[in-house]
Order: sequence, then structure tokens, then C-alpha cells
Amino acid sequence: MNYTTIISVPELAACMGDRECIVFDCRHDLVDTGLGRRAYAHTHIPAARFLHLDEDLSGPKTGANGRHPLPDPARLCARLSALGMNNSQQVIAYDASGGYYAARLWWLLRWLGHNRAAVLDGGWDAWLQAGNGVEARTPAATPGNFSGTPLDHTVDARTILMQIEQPALHLVDARSADRFRGENETLDPVGGHIPGALNRFFKNNLRADGCFKHAAELRQDFSALLGEFPPSEVVHQCGSGVTACHNLLAMEIGGLPGSRLYPGSWSEWCSDPRRPVAR
Repeated sequence: MNYTTIISVPELAACMGDRECIVFDCRHDLVDTGLGRRAYAHTHIPAARFLHLDEDLSGPKTGANGRHPLPDPARLCARLSALGMNNSQQVIAYDASGGYYAARLWWLLRWLGHNRAAVLDGGWDAWLQAGNGVEARTPAATPGNFSGTPLDHTVDARTILMQIEQPALHLVDARSADRFRGENETLDPVGGHIPGALNRFFKNNLRADGCFKHAAELRQDFSALLGEFPPSEVVHQCGSGVTACHNLLAMEIGGLPGSRLYPGSWSEWCSDPRRPVAR
């Protein structure tokens, strides 16, 4: 078993009980941040472990590093090990939001050098609709041995600022079109976008049923957006470095690997009034 982007519900169902597979529940809500934990306690995919976006998949906020800064690598590795993850395991992440919280874990594992990670296509809803079993108990965990070292998969604000006038990097903003334009901003104190950024709303990666579009369609979409720019010159961002991972995953599904993440994203960028803003 070696899934590196997405896994279907039937494929995951066939893997249940395999010790080489570990499942993480990443359900979350940005407004009600306790919703995911409550949902997990009520019922979840059998043997799934719970990870919280703010507590596990993000680091401490300083007011200048965005709403969801990257977690400390050693702390994240220790947390995953405590939940039973081993270096050899296939990781499956799921949520109930089209995959964009699960994609954060997928990307973090890629960042740490663990490529055997996939997002459950269609997530929690697809699992239930297929009639698969669920449980409420928290599984016992034998501590694992997961370890990882961050790879060069990120770009910082200073690098982006240096590139604005003579761009060698091409930004893709995953937020909705209205927030990109600087309208209806409810999460960050300033509306707008980083000058020169392109807009690709992450929900456009999905079909009506909540599953990812087929690889050929995603490749066509991103190729039309990026033109001749190779993935190695593409940097993804959003409001806080979460939904940008959804676009990174979509490009991987479409056979366009190699782009990077600006983790601080708009929430970090707009925290410094000296940085330029476009609307």
C-alpha cells in the first residue's frame, strides 16, 4: 500500500485492520474550534486518532506570524509518535470539509519527508454514505517511532517581498475571489492580496460530490492558470497556510509536483503595514 495523494473510500475500507495503515481525524471549524473534537468523541472512523488544527498542526501565534504558523517539527513528530505513528506507516487523513484540514496534515508530513500520506477523497461524508462502520471509543495507542526533518518546501515573507518587483516566484492565493479582491474580509484585519498573486479558490478543486476532480482536469485547470510557469516557481498561500495545502495537493494529483508553501500567508503578510497590499 503506497498512497501519496488521495485514497478512495473503498480503498481505505479494504485497508482497515492493517497495522501498516494509521488514520487521523482532522475535522475542524475555524469559528467553532471545538467542533472537531466533539465530533470525534461522538463517532469517527474505526481506530482513527484525532489531531487538532490549532493544538497539533499549528504552532504558537505571536501576532506577526499568521493565524496558523507551522508547528515545531520535533513537537509534531513527538505528538504523532505518541498517537502510535511509525516511520513505515501509510497515513490517511480525513475531515468533513472537502479535505482542506486533512490536506494540512498531508502537507506537513511531506514537509517532514514522509510521502506515504493521503487524504480520504470525499472525507467523512463519503465514508458514511458508503455505509461503512464507525465507532466512538478512543483507540489505545502504542507509542511509535515517527521522526522527520523539515525539507525546503517553504518560502518566507522576506523572500516574497524581494520578488514582487522582479518576480521569479509566482504566488497562488487559495482564498475565495471576494476575499482576494479585499471584500467581505472577516478573518483578518486587512483585506486584499499580495501584489502579483493569482487566485485559485481551493473549492474549485472539488466536484459537486465533494471529491477531487480527476487528475487530467486538475492539470488542465492549473496549467491554464499558471501558463508556462513550472511548479518549482510556484508558491501557494491563503489566509493562514491551511487551504493553500489543498491547492498543493490538487497540483500533485494533477501531476504537477514541486511547488512550495508560504506558511504565514495573508494573515502574516498583512500584520506588517509596511508590506504592500493589492485590491
